[in-house]
Amino acid sequence: MERAKMAELESLETAAEHERILREIESTDTACIGPTLRSVYDGEEHGRFMEKLEARIRNHDREIEKMCNFHYQGFVDSITELLKVRGEAQKLKNQVTDTNRKLQNEGKELLLAMEELRQCRLQQRNISATVDKLTLCLPVLEMYSKLREQMKSKRHYPALKTLEHLEQTFLPQVSHYRFCQAMVENIPRLRREIQELSMSDLKDFLESIRKHSERIGQTAVRQAQQQRNLDNIVSQQPRISGGKKSKKELSSELEVKNTSPMSEQDSGILDVEDEEEEEEVPGAQDLVDFSPVYRCLHIYSVLGARETFESYYRKQRRKQARLVLQPPSNMHETLEGYRKYFNQIVGFFVVEDHILHTTPGLVTRACIDELWEMALSKTIAALRTHSSYCSDPSLVLDLKNLIVLFADTLQGYGFPVNQLFEMLLEIQDQYSETLLKKWAGVFRNILDSDNYSPIPVPDEEVYKKIVGQFPFQDAELEKQPFPKKFPFSDFVPKVYSQIKEFIYACLKFSEDLHLSSTEVDDMIRKSTNLLLTRTLSNCLQNVIKRKNVGLTELVQIIINTTHLEKSCRFLEEFITNITNVLPDTVHTTKLYGTTTFKDARHAAEEEIYTNLNQKIDQFLQLADYDWLAAAPGGRASGFLRDLLAFLRSTFAVFTHLPGKVAQTACMSACKHLSTSLLQLLLEAEVRQLTLGALQQFNLDVEECEQFARSGPVPGFQGDTLQLAFIDLRQVSLCVFVFCFAFKMCD
Repeated sequence: MERAKMAELESLETAAEHERILREIESTDTACIGPTLRSVYDGEEHGRFMEKLEARIRNHDREIEKMCNFHYQGFVDSITELLKVRGEAQKLKNQVTDTNRKLQNEGKELLLAMEELRQCRLQQRNISATVDKLTLCLPVLEMYSKLREQMKSKRHYPALKTLEHLEQTFLPQVSHYRFCQAMVENIPRLRREIQELSMSDLKDFLESIRKHSERIGQTAVRQAQQQRNLDNIVSQQPRISGGKKSKKELSSELEVKNTSPMSEQDSGILDVEDEEEEEEVPGAQDLVDFSPVYRCLHIYSVLGARETFESYYRKQRRKQARLVLQPPSNMHETLEGYRKYFNQIVGFFVVEDHILHTTPGLVTRACIDELWEMALSKTIAALRTHSSYCSDPSLVLDLKNLIVLFADTLQGYGFPVNQLFEMLLEIQDQYSETLLKKWAGVFRNILDSDNYSPIPVPDEEVYKKIVGQFPFQDAELEKQPFPKKFPFSDFVPKVYSQIKEFIYACLKFSEDLHLSSTEVDDMIRKSTNLLLTRTLSNCLQNVIKRKNVGLTELVQIIINTTHLEKSCRFLEEFITNITNVLPDTVHTTKLYGTTTFKDARHAAEEEIYTNLNQKIDQFLQLADYDWLAAAPGGRASGFLRDLLAFLRSTFAVFTHLPGKVAQTACMSACKHLSTSLLQLLLEAEVRQLTLGALQQFNLDVEECEQFARSGPVPGFQGDTLQLAFIDLRQVSLCVFVFCFAFKMCD
């Protein structure tokens, strides 16, 4: 029973399921019926479902048939209406076809116009697109053209900026075009080209600077000279309240040639041409166009190669410094050679100083200091070498002024120049030597041309002229009427004037050396002492020792040196007046003129003594005693009378000599005469003597004694001069007595 019930329940459930599936098939879209049918085939009641499905189909067929039977008449009526409509539709079709044909015929022109319009619209769209693209490309092309133009005109730094702008701003917008890609690939080459061109301009600039360093230095030196003159004018202006001049007004008092700059293309130099109008001399830096350096520095900085540029610039300038510091071999021959040498050095360092202050980092202070140390050492060495060849004191003095101006110019740019001034002190010694050589010639000419006679004074004008040249005061001479004579000869005022000229020449060298008054005074006194003790002394000694100098000349030299010795105190006063250093100041050098003139006078005195003795010997050579004479001649021998007459005339010239000099000369001559006569008597060749010969010799001795008693030179006391012949008298008397006794024995 239970199985039957269960089977019945399962049959009911299957029937309900099949019913659900059928309803789902009826209500579901055919595209989604697959899952439903799959559930049927998955089940076990497929046959019963098919039976159920066929039964449902039959039911629907019956319903369709019923519905068709119900609506059949309406269907027939509809078919009849459709048949009627078919005829009308055919007519309508024919009309539509005819209308379409007419429309097609009429629309061909429109289609052609529409096609043309379409083509025009297409072209317009293409043109618009082309314009848009060209709008993007044209700035690129314009920038590229501008770049080429800037490179052609050598505007390298703007060209580099244009290239950078082109690469970073314009090319990225049109990078897909092939010409832009070519430009991008060409950019590194353009950068290298700009770098090379800018370096070429820098090389041209450096070469031009090297060639024009002298011109630059000349202008800088001229500017320093103008400033010095201006300072001198300011220092000399009277300080009167309300009467001061402005600096601009003072500068107008300087006679300065106007210069106007004119640029040279890419050379870095501006010409300076003289003009008639007076204007300020342009600064040396105004003569130089430094733009090539600035451009090249900026270009290398932008390209990241600044260190390369700095290294190259410093290396090239160091090479140029060595060339500039190499002096020409004939520099010492003319002042112009030194001037060119100094101008080139000044020009070099003026350029470097400007670069230092306008381009930080390109040239450092340490680099310039190193170059300046090298320049100082080489310049000083060159000056020491070449100045040693200078024998003209004027050239040495001009060289000193050039060196001072050179030092002042560079000092104005901040360079230390103490070593140059120290070197000038060395040149001062050389200058003194050249002055001494020059004045040696001057003194020789004066002494050679002198007549060694007292200066005649015909009138008061000549008297004042001589007194103005030489400090001489003699009350007795002033009282004498004209014409009269000075006791000294021409060389006294001339030598005195030349000594003063020498002092002035020494003073000129000390100017602008920044020396104290004491240092200047010491320098002048030492040089003057050398002049007196060496140069003048040697000249006087040479004159005194000459073979053809006479006694008159020697006497005049003694007189002259006596007056020059007295004038030494006036030379002391003269030096004191020009140096403002009192002679009694500590460490002040004293003049040795007194010693010089004393030595010369003593040498002249000795030469007088020697000359007198030589003259006496010359007279004695004429002595021709006949030692076998039977009787004397009745008076003194002729040679002796001539000799004594010569001595009288000579001693008469000694009136202006100091008393001791004349007395010594007279005593020396008498002693030499006595000794020489005694030697004649006692010669070994005299083997026999007669009384007549001895009497003649005795007459000669008496003549000598008479000469001594006559006082040829005043100042001897008593019979002092006669004592010179006492030995001769005694010997001759003894010989006479001996001969007389011998004769008496016979």
